[in-house]
Amino acid sequence: MTVPAFNSVAWFEFGTDQPEEVKEFYGELFDWKYVLNANTPGVTYHSVMTPGAPQPTGGVWESQGAFPNYAIFYVHVQDVAETVKRSQRLGAKVLMEPVTDSAGFTFARLRDTAGNHFGVFSAPAA
Repeated sequence: MTVPAFNSVAWFEFGTDQPEEVKEFYGELFDWKYVLNANTPGVTYHSVMTPGAPQPTGGVWESQGAFPNYAIFYVHVQDVAETVKRSQRLGAKVLMEPVTDSAGFTFARLRDTAGNHFGVFSAPAA
């Protein structure tokens, strides 16, 4: 995987209780393809392959109605836990504490001071 620069937007995600509709809409609109990602047990997640991209650039998380539908971006950071702490000092609220999947990616979700939902992640050491 080519690792993006720190502090850059490097991933997007849809959380939805209608994953097939989301995949069909964006697949037809932008010619996106989807690959099942089984790195997090108990979670149904499809990685998004955009045209010309050498690797996935986003994902569709099947929420099964557990939370409201959303679309967010993720920023690649050096240290997720430290970024979460810094975000909280700046007034952000933690929506999901840092989690590490079986592939070694660590991610968290936050709400900024204006109420916007966003995420941060770090890639496993190469």
